[in-house]
Amino acid sequence: MLGQRELTLEDYVGMLRRRIWWLIVPAVFAPAIAYGVSTMLPSRYTSQTLVLVEQQKVPDTLVRPVITEVLDERLATMKEQILSRTRLQPIIEMFGLFEDKQKLSVEDKVELMRKAIKISPVRADFEGGGSGLPGFYVSFTAPNARLAQQVCGEITSMFLAENLKVREQRAQGTTDFIGSQLEDSKQKLDEQDAKLAEFKRKYIGQLPGQEQMNFNMLSSLNTQLDANTQALNQLQQSRTYSESVLSQQLQTWRATQDNKTASASPETLEQQLTAEQAQLSELESKYTDTYPDVVRLKDDIERLKSRIAEQGNIPAKPATSEKKSGPEPPQIQQLRAQLWGIEQSIRNKQSEQARIQSQLSTYQARIQLSPVIEEQYKQLTRDYDTALKFYNDLLQKQNESVMATDLEKRQQGEQFRVLDPPNLPERPTFPNRPMFAAGGFAGGLAIGFGLIFLLELKENLIRNEKDVAFYLELPILTQIPSIDDAPRRKNAASLSRRKTEVTRIA
Repeated sequence: MLGQRELTLEDYVGMLRRRIWWLIVPAVFAPAIAYGVSTMLPSRYTSQTLVLVEQQKVPDTLVRPVITEVLDERLATMKEQILSRTRLQPIIEMFGLFEDKQKLSVEDKVELMRKAIKISPVRADFEGGGSGLPGFYVSFTAPNARLAQQVCGEITSMFLAENLKVREQRAQGTTDFIGSQLEDSKQKLDEQDAKLAEFKRKYIGQLPGQEQMNFNMLSSLNTQLDANTQALNQLQQSRTYSESVLSQQLQTWRATQDNKTASASPETLEQQLTAEQAQLSELESKYTDTYPDVVRLKDDIERLKSRIAEQGNIPAKPATSEKKSGPEPPQIQQLRAQLWGIEQSIRNKQSEQARIQSQLSTYQARIQLSPVIEEQYKQLTRDYDTALKFYNDLLQKQNESVMATDLEKRQQGEQFRVLDPPNLPERPTFPNRPMFAAGGFAGGLAIGFGLIFLLELKENLIRNEKDVAFYLELPILTQIPSIDDAPRRKNAASLSRRKTEVTRIA
């Protein structure tokens, strides 16, 4: 009775001895049945090829690859592309797959073919502890061995072609993208360069690093201004002295002329008037109307005209440019020339002084604006340096990308190489008859153990003293051994043989 008390190993062994045939019969017949069923199933053959992943032939230190995607991910992407309907349907039509299943739609046939294709990556452990993907297996299962080999070769060719196409497209796409970014970066760099050049033109002399030059120029201009001021003061003093000397000589000369004029005839006064008018014309060509000598001559001319009018010779008339006798003495003319030269020097010094003061104002403004200009200049140069660095980085990346793209076009980069071509299977991979027989044997053992368990579960028998103690729940006082006739008869026969031997000896 199972399920009533805890069973020991001895109980299980006893059950197995009692019902050993219930285990042997299924274990013998089940493998035969499974093997027979396997002979009735249609055979399927699997062709397999090994594709090796070769690294690029040029060292990475010389040409850096632009495709850094993990091979597992790229292989999964290629697998999805190759197992798409647009790729598998032409293969189905080319090799006439699933012709015996006319009722299936195209989608169902494509799905069956997907199930028949298997992509298995090959892992390899390296000394450094990492793992890589040196290759992968491509297998295809078909009802015919030759068909399986042909389809497997076609799928492998698709993987090889797709890998070259994908790598070349991605490398070219990377190059085109970097090229467009480089053009944008160059445009921004040109804009920053133009801003910086315009800033330098606008604030020339005020840029950072030119402060000391401005201070030196400011000191030099102050020195020049002091020298110019001193020279101007000296010239003004010389002018004052010359004017005083000229005034004295003019008074002396006029007094002499007045005395002469008093006793002179009208013709003499007219000659003197003509001479002074000529002298006035000469001074007006050199000086302005407010010049002292010009004003004085105009007054003298007016007095002479009045005297001539009083004497009744001729009425006052405009001055003529007719030059007559009676010029000023050479001493006075020399003083006038000297005074005119001093006036010219004073005007030059005043002009130079104004120029120096203007330059002083300019350099003082430059020094005051230096901190502001320096801040703006730093901001412009920082933006320019950032744009230049970004441009140089993109230019280097473009050169590397162009080399990597050319490497892919020459098929010198990473590529797939068929290490083992698709094999022609000699035995079907399904059904595996030894595996079917082994499965039948395991199933027969399971059935036998199940039957033994059910039979033991249905019996209500007390087989040993443990069952008695468990069901009666009473202590056992004594045990009567079982009497078996076979051992007793065996012992009697043995005793009879011994007596016969003793009799013979006697």
